[in-house]
Amino acid sequence: MRVFHLVGSRVTPEIDLPAQLPDQGYVWVACSRSAFDAQLPQIQATLERLCGRSLVDLHVSDLLNPQLPSHFDYSAHYDLMVFRRLASQQHAVASDTPATQRPGPPALHRLQTSPVGFAVFDRLLLSVHPDDCSTRDAYAARLMATAEQRVSEPDAGSTGARGIPANPADMMLRIISHMVDGYLDLRRTLSRQLDHWQTQLLNPRTRFVRWDALLQARAALHQLESLCDDQRTALLNWIESLNSDPVSAESAAARDLDLLRIRSRDVLEHIDRVAQHVRRLEHNTETAVQMHFNVQSNRTNDIMRTLTALTAIFLPLNLIAAIFGMNFEFTPWLHQATAFWWTLASMGLIALALALVFWRKRYLARTAD
Repeated sequence: MRVFHLVGSRVTPEIDLPAQLPDQGYVWVACSRSAFDAQLPQIQATLERLCGRSLVDLHVSDLLNPQLPSHFDYSAHYDLMVFRRLASQQHAVASDTPATQRPGPPALHRLQTSPVGFAVFDRLLLSVHPDDCSTRDAYAARLMATAEQRVSEPDAGSTGARGIPANPADMMLRIISHMVDGYLDLRRTLSRQLDHWQTQLLNPRTRFVRWDALLQARAALHQLESLCDDQRTALLNWIESLNSDPVSAESAAARDLDLLRIRSRDVLEHIDRVAQHVRRLEHNTETAVQMHFNVQSNRTNDIMRTLTALTAIFLPLNLIAAIFGMNFEFTPWLHQATAFWWTLASMGLIALALALVFWRKRYLARTAD
């Protein structure tokens, strides 16, 4: 468990849960799912003491559930957000097939996810992460680095785009934005690997046999699209909750609320970009498969057309050979000394004439690649 006290441009790490809220700023309590389960009574007592209300049992179950999809819920005292992030392979729990047995490209093995839960109070943020969560540690390190930079540059603002979050809701949105950045980085890897597969599908000199891996890749893309839909729905419900809050237009709270709406729409736009890219990859994969079968069909048609033309060329020759192979006693031209050579010449001329005719009609021409 990690506890931070944030006020202005200062970030102070704490060792234990605070006994009371500080006079200014707010508190961020970040704990792993196992630590949250082990210290649940202490955390509930701390929330009751600091915020006047503990988490309800259903929300505790949501925070402890490793299979829960992204969703948003709220109560009279706090908001609850569950957002699925990319999980490391050794701690992923949301995949039905182990990563070592999945036949798809290596990038698709990273599409295992794990939920991160946020309980957003007025002056306290409780986040529940998977064990050994890289997102929590990375953002905490970034937060401390930003605070040190603000101390060394006192003239800089404290709540800018790269500054210290102004409130717990802003902190939650920045952590979610950091998680969405992982999906944005994954797009490039997915594009490169699926482009490689499309090249193999359309290469006429190779035979594509990895159909099981291709089906697994399509299933993974469908999973990612469904994941983006859940994330988008959760953010839309969060934005709707922000819009329903009555705030005076001239107060400082109205400015903070506008900043939250802007940041929420920015995170939503990033999720939409990931979803659009996934749909584009699915469409490109389907198109490549259809083009593959079209190319195979065209190659088969070329082969059958060539074989048919060759059969038509040799058909008159077979007819001539069959005529002269009849067992009649008196066959014209059969007992002449030059009959054999005249017959071969005639058969050659007939074959050459038919070959030229078929070549002119492009029966023997190869379809351009």
